Amino acid sequence: MPNAVPAAVPADVEPGDAVHPGKPVTVDRYSGAARINHWITAVSLVLLALSGMALFTPKLFFLTGLFGGGQWTRAIHPWIGVVLFFSFMGLFFRFWRANLPAREDGVWVARISDVLGGHEERLPEVGKYNAGQKAVFWSMSALILLLITSGIVMWDQYFYSFTTIEQKRVAILAHSIAAVVAICVWIVHVYAAIWVRGTLSAMTRGHVTGGWAWRHHRKWLRELVQKPGRRTPAE
Repeated sequence: MPNAVPAAVPADVEPGDAVHPGKPVTVDRYSGAARINHWITAVSLVLLALSGMALFTPKLFFLTGLFGGGQWTRAIHPWIGVVLFFSFMGLFFRFWRANLPAREDGVWVARISDVLGGHEERLPEVGKYNAGQKAVFWSMSALILLLITSGIVMWDQYFYSFTTIEQKRVAILAHSIAAVVAICVWIVHVYAAIWVRGTLSAMTRGHVTGGWAWRHHRKWLRELVQKPGRRTPAE
């Protein structure tokens, strides 16, 4: 009898995701490396926002005091951007498959009033990330790419001779708009993480309860329980 072809692991299931029976049941959601990667990205974003606003307008110049003054802020800001780019690149390659569009995302968006009202029983079962989380992921991916590209054009210390004055002006405008939008997306991301109880602890401790996974990401939990090679509770 020929060997059976092993079932493919769903895109929602990432390395390290696992269910642990007990009271309560716990579900591993983020590995230690993923959490460190996430917090480096988060801290970089905050530092960039503060230093960027300090350089953007004289009214916020006092923020340069957090970085040792205006000259230090101007010198440090682009290097923090480099750290952000490579840190987010690590997150991108970790999570892009789980953030691909799925059939249930359209229904989730169509029922956004139930999302805001907390009526999750009316929502479709979603994978590891819902449509809102995917929107944050892909928008930040595009924004950070635009920020690093425009930032290089503006970085006269190393790239002055490679671009024209007109290109620098366009880059400054694009960089400023992208930064404002990125800050707004970041605020929405943080608010949602606080609003949905248990989300922040998942990114600090790495795991959630089975009840949390069942309520918010039921499809992902089903995939974890049924993933190839996993023993059933009866076994």
